[in-house]
Amino acid sequence: MNIGIPKERRPYEFRVGLSPAGVEMLAQSGHKVFVESEAGLGAGFNDAEFEKAGARLVYSSEEVCGRSDFLLKVARPLKEELDWIRPGAILAGFLHLASAQQDKIDVLLKKKITSVAYEQIRAADGSLPVLHPFSQIGGAMAAQIAARFLQSNWGGNGILIGGLPGVPPAEVVVIGAGVVGTYATQMFLGMGAHVTVIDHNFLALQKIWDRFPNIVTMLSTKRNIERSVAYADVVVGAVLNPGQRAPILVTREMVRSMKPRSVIMDISIDEGGCVETSRPTTYEHPVFIEEGVLHFCVPNIPGAVARTSTHAFVNCAMSYILEIANGGVKGILNNPSLEAAVNTHDGKYRHLVRLTNHKEAEDGLD
Repeated sequence: MNIGIPKERRPYEFRVGLSPAGVEMLAQSGHKVFVESEAGLGAGFNDAEFEKAGARLVYSSEEVCGRSDFLLKVARPLKEELDWIRPGAILAGFLHLASAQQDKIDVLLKKKITSVAYEQIRAADGSLPVLHPFSQIGGAMAAQIAARFLQSNWGGNGILIGGLPGVPPAEVVVIGAGVVGTYATQMFLGMGAHVTVIDHNFLALQKIWDRFPNIVTMLSTKRNIERSVAYADVVVGAVLNPGQRAPILVTREMVRSMKPRSVIMDISIDEGGCVETSRPTTYEHPVFIEEGVLHFCVPNIPGAVARTSTHAFVNCAMSYILEIANGGVKGILNNPSLEAAVNTHDGKYRHLVRLTNHKEAEDGLD
C-alpha cells in the first residue's frame, strides 16, 4: 500500500503523522511510505531520519495526498488537503468531525473516503487507546497553562495556584472525570490547588476520589455546576462523547457569575466545546475575554510538546496503523475496534453524529 505523511499545515501544529520508527515498521512490512520534506522538523525528526527508515521524500502536500492510498494525518485536513486526497482513499487522524464544517464532510462523502478518527478507536474494554496519551498530555498541560494565565501580567486575577501560609490556594473545578480530568486533577493537586471534580458517572467519581481522596467530588447537575463555577478561579472543561459534539454544560449565565479575570480552559473545544462562550483559539492568540473571564480554547494543546506527543502516539497507535495498512478497508471493517472509529465510508456516515442546528453547524471548527 502507498502510505502518505504530509506536513501538518494548521497553525502551531508541530506534530507529525508518524515517527521514523513507525515508518521503518511500515517499510519492513513491504509498504511504500511517502513523507513530505520537513514534515517532522517540529517534532525534532529530520528528513535524513525518515529516509534512513525507508521513506521516500516528496516536496509538497499535494504530491503526498495524490500518491497515497492511506493518508496519515494528525489534525483534521484543511479543505485544500481534502481536495488533493484520492477518491476511495483511507484517511486517518484526530478528525473530530462532529464539530467540523459541513463542506469538508461533503468532500469526504463525495469522494467516498474511508475516514478513521483516532479519537474513536475503541478497545474491547471500552477505552480509547489512541486518544489516551493525548488526553494525558492535555490534562497535564492544563495546570501549567492555567497557572500562567492566572498571573496578573497575562490578564488573570493574580492568584498563585498553591497559595501561601495564610493565603488560600486557587479553587479549580474540573468538569469530567475521564483521562483529561484525572491528569488535570493530578497536576493541579501537585501544584497545591483545591480541586473539585464534577461528572455524571458516579463510578468515575468513585475512581478519581479513590486515587485523590483530598478532592471534592460532585454529580453533574445544573445546580452543582452553577454553584461550583461561581467560586472557581479555574474551570477545566474535560467532557467527551466520542463521535458527537460535546454538550454545553456551562452556560453564558454561569460564566457571567464567575469571578472577574478567572480562567476557563475548554479542553473539549476539539468537539465543539462544553462552555457556551467558547470558541477556538490558537497558540498565537490563545485567550480571549468573554463576560470578564479569560477563555483558553486551543484545540491542539499537545501540539506544543510535539516530540513527546508523537512518540506517545506511535506507542499506542502503531498496531492499528499496521493493521489498516496490511488489511485495507476490509481489515478496518472487520476489526470492531477500528470499525467503531469509521466516520465516513462509501459515501455514507458511520459512527458520526452531525449537528442539525444551523447556528451550531456554522460554528464548526475549520
